[in-house]
Amino acid sequence: MDQHMISAMVKRVREIFILFFLAILSKAIGTKPFRRTREPADGSFNDCLSWRLAVEANNVRGWRTVPTHCQHYIETYMIGGQYELDMNYIAGQIESYVTDLVVSGDGMDAWILDVDDTCLSNIFYYQGKKYGCDPYDPSGFKAWAMMGACPAIPAVLGLFTKLVDSGFKVFLVTGRDEETLAPATIANLYNQGFIGYERLIFRTQAFKGKSAVVFKSEIRKQLMEEGYRIWGNIGDQWTDLQGECLGNRTFKLPNPMYCVP
Repeated sequence: MDQHMISAMVKRVREIFILFFLAILSKAIGTKPFRRTREPADGSFNDCLSWRLAVEANNVRGWRTVPTHCQHYIETYMIGGQYELDMNYIAGQIESYVTDLVVSGDGMDAWILDVDDTCLSNIFYYQGKKYGCDPYDPSGFKAWAMMGACPAIPAVLGLFTKLVDSGFKVFLVTGRDEETLAPATIANLYNQGFIGYERLIFRTQAFKGKSAVVFKSEIRKQLMEEGYRIWGNIGDQWTDLQGECLGNRTFKLPNPMYCVP
């Protein structure tokens, strides 16, 4: 057996292993039962609920970590069922909006979707980071992303498929570094069913050191200068939805685990 055949076999075994691993992860994130927990007598549950509401309403800005006493509350929210219900509800609202849109047929009707915790979930990574109570770890997240093991968020995958099938051009815009994370991200999206998008746009050296708002605003501006009409913009961070050239409507997805400035 020559070296080329051996390399091909090794590659195929690796692909099978990754697909099997991703299937297990996807099943795990989608089937965790709702865990009803007794509210603490000290009132911390209500305090953490108020904190999450303030975060999602963008009344708390630039926060670094989840309050330590809210770890269990955020864990229950993320894997206990409510997060999935919220995502499904928002996806339903977006689909209702999409149903009323008329695609022009010139190929210039566009949607923009973020990637991390919009298309792909990082819940398994943040489980090891106490659901955001630990400070952001750039090298740790990079190592996680390079594994290509992020499961799809079912509600967004279904929405993505509807957009593509309806004739919209879908652009995925991510703050992930193109130089180091492009191959793993492309493969991860493909393996999870995100097939048919128009373009996947990474952060390049030209945007190094610039804020997410500046980076994503410039990308949207470039797309509009190319003639695209942005009908919708979806992201889990407020910085995905701020700045210039936002499009016709923006949709904020819940994410109380971290804040991108």
